Formats: sequence, C-alpha cells, structure tokens
Amino acid sequence: MPRVETKTEVVSSNSESLVRVNSADEVLGSLDKTACHDSPGVLHRAFSIFVLNKTGDLLIQQRHPTKRLWPGYWSNSCCSHPRAGEEMEVAIERRLEQELGLFADLQFAFKFEYRKSFEDKGTEHELCWVYVGLTKSSPVINTTEISEWRWIDPDKLDAELTERPENFTPWLKIEWQQLRKEKKI
Repeated sequence: MPRVETKTEVVSSNSESLVRVNSADEVLGSLDKTACHDSPGVLHRAFSIFVLNKTGDLLIQQRHPTKRLWPGYWSNSCCSHPRAGEEMEVAIERRLEQELGLFADLQFAFKFEYRKSFEDKGTEHELCWVYVGLTKSSPVINTTEISEWRWIDPDKLDAELTERPENFTPWLKIEWQQLRKEKKI
C-alpha cells in the first residue's frame, strides 16, 4: 500500500437517521442506522461510489474491522447513506471527502435494490444509487472507516472477483458486474 496521509475523524454513528424508501424510491420517513440494518433489514437509501485515477485504475478499500456488516471485506471506493433530509448530491460529496479526502466529478450510473444478510449480525436492504467519477488527487484515508486501500486495474479486479469472490462485499460484486456490462468502467 502506498504511503498516504491519513485522518481519524469519526464520521459515522449507529444513531444517525437514514432515509426509508419503498422500491420506487419514494421516501417513507426515517429510521436510525441500527434499526435499518437489524434483520430482516428495512429498505433505505444508500450510495456507492467508484473513483478512478487518470490512468484508469479504480480505488478500492478494505472495510474497517469494527464495521458491523462485512468487516475486513474489500469494497468499492466509498459507500454510505444520505442522512434524513440530505440531498444525494450533498451526501456523496460529504462522504467522499470524509472517508477519502477526495473530490471527484461524479456521474450517476444506475440504482438498484438488494437485500443480503451477514452472518447473524444484520442485513443490508438498500436502494443503492451508484456513481462513477475521476479524481486527480491523492486520497487522505480515514482510518476509522478504512483499514487498507489500493488502486487496481479494472481487468485485475475482474480476475480477483472470479478467483476470490468471498473477499468482496456483495454490493461491490453486483455493482461491478453492471458497470462492466454497461461499459461504464
């Protein structure tokens, strides 16, 4: 892993209020993060960001071991939730800066719904908005969220997902397949 500047700001809380939605992405209200992720999971709005550098490599991160769901798994550049009352554009910029210290020109790619349980720890049931963007900056990694990170060539990520799919979050696998199918990366 390259040497990089880090920060340790706590940017997430289990009590933060998330946006509950239905399958049509209509807002139904809000609920705290813990309750949204308790099994069987309450459908809520989320986002995933895929950041590329000028050479076309993708930034991926290994989730911090203290994460409730999929700790230590490799995932996309950044993923989180808009807070109740927060516009998606504000949320994606906020979280990209908080986790990675990055600013990127992000473009909406697609959204989809999924549900996946992690052991007996909880369930993700999300309507996830997916974004792709380019940065010219170096990341400033928030070590309260991320334990490792790396830039990876998209073809090498394809190979790793085939050889060791158990190392990656379920949403990354779904999103990556769709992005590659649509030739967005």
